Amino acid sequence: MTWPWKPFNKLNKDSTLLETDIQEPETPAEQKPASGWFATTLERVFPSRFLGISHETVMLRFVPWLHKGGCAVLDQALISGSNFVVSILLARWLVPEQYGAYAVAFGFFVLLSLVYGSLVLEPMAVFGGSSYRESLRGYLGSLIWIHVAMSLAIAAAFGATSFIAWRVAPAGGLGGALAGVTIASPCVLLFWLARRTFYLELSPAKAAVGALVYFTISLGLLFVVYRRGLLSPFSAFVLIGIAALGTGIYLLVRLRGELRPGTFDHPVGVVWGRHWRYGRWALLSCVASWIPANIYYPLLGSFRTMAQSGQLKALMNFTLPVEQVKLALGLLFLPYAASVIGREGKTSAGALSRRMTLVAVGVAIVYWAVLFWWQGPAFHALYSGRYTEVAHLLPIVALGSIAWCGSFGSAIALRAMESPSSVFVAFALATAASLIIGIPATWFYGLSGAIWGTNVSDLLSWVFLVWILRRKMAGRSLGIERFAAWRGRQPASAVEGVSD
Repeated sequence: MTWPWKPFNKLNKDSTLLETDIQEPETPAEQKPASGWFATTLERVFPSRFLGISHETVMLRFVPWLHKGGCAVLDQALISGSNFVVSILLARWLVPEQYGAYAVAFGFFVLLSLVYGSLVLEPMAVFGGSSYRESLRGYLGSLIWIHVAMSLAIAAAFGATSFIAWRVAPAGGLGGALAGVTIASPCVLLFWLARRTFYLELSPAKAAVGALVYFTISLGLLFVVYRRGLLSPFSAFVLIGIAALGTGIYLLVRLRGELRPGTFDHPVGVVWGRHWRYGRWALLSCVASWIPANIYYPLLGSFRTMAQSGQLKALMNFTLPVEQVKLALGLLFLPYAASVIGREGKTSAGALSRRMTLVAVGVAIVYWAVLFWWQGPAFHALYSGRYTEVAHLLPIVALGSIAWCGSFGSAIALRAMESPSSVFVAFALATAASLIIGIPATWFYGLSGAIWGTNVSDLLSWVFLVWILRRKMAGRSLGIERFAAWRGRQPASAVEGVSD
């Protein structure tokens, strides 16, 4: 498979691969395990039997993984930060009607990114870390062709939508905003594709450099357009697309010399087929996890008052930093887990999931401990002293956040085993239980009942994912997987697990 444009068909023979295979960061042979009170404490707190590795190994690999994890968090922070700053500046600089059009169009883009992430980016992290890790150059070439096809579909769909919106309300601004999304979406998604490719080589630092370039260009262009009096929802999306396209090309040029060469004789249709079989379950999992996280806002508004919906949102905003860190770690851990399970078999999934869960839960506990210490100043800084009347409910929110982080390791392990349908089953069961318990609880107890309804989903997701992962490791598949295999729609590896 060749690249869709000529420069990528040539291999830079002078380039040197920084990482010849996806593996744990290695420490020089002469480095000795750390000793002293810290190592002794670590051995007592985190016994090797629980982690599946010795405490000496933890000490040897702690610093490299800390660096990679920090770069992944920085990368995600720059991307999220740029979106946040752009949104705030547009709210200040655009008239309310124009900003409303931008918000509606951005909502369509979020939906589009969810579909693209499920069908392209998440399967890429799994297959790029396992099946295609020896031929990433050709695999990325196939993904770019898939991206081109999806971009044409996006242009046709959103172009027609923007034309209809413009004909219905020429002065409303929505038509121009959707036209901007039509132009910007393929560029932004290409940037995401290139950025995520670096995670296949466990190189989040290079992705973070790209995020910094995008952050700088997008904000710089935004200020220039505003100073010239040309700012509108359409121009805002276009400049975001320009920044993403420039950064994406920069990252692809860097990837040209760093991706390992290899024979890749899989047609694009075969690659897309694998992505579709995996991605449709990933998309369903996103929907299943979205419901308990968002359904209680309209329920509170219907059962009680819209003010309580606002209070719930104010409390849930405190979970966002943990979610961003978890998302960043997922970008790093998913291709790594797929590589480990591909090499060592499904028996390695247990210890691997426990280590990832330990990291996610540890981050959540530290974050909430710090937040509780500064709870008063945090409410004052974010809300100017408002919503303090519901501050006593923050520990319940923290409990759900920590439980949701507890499901992190098992979910990553199941995805790495190419079994996204198992993740969907766990989330669907947890969502059903959340609605059965949470809707009556919201009716009778209002805000606290809604929080507990969300927590039920978080806690049961953890329980169901651990249970399903153990079944997969024992070689027992779920009924929904056997049905999908019988219909010929899911690969055998997802049903039987990854072979030893």
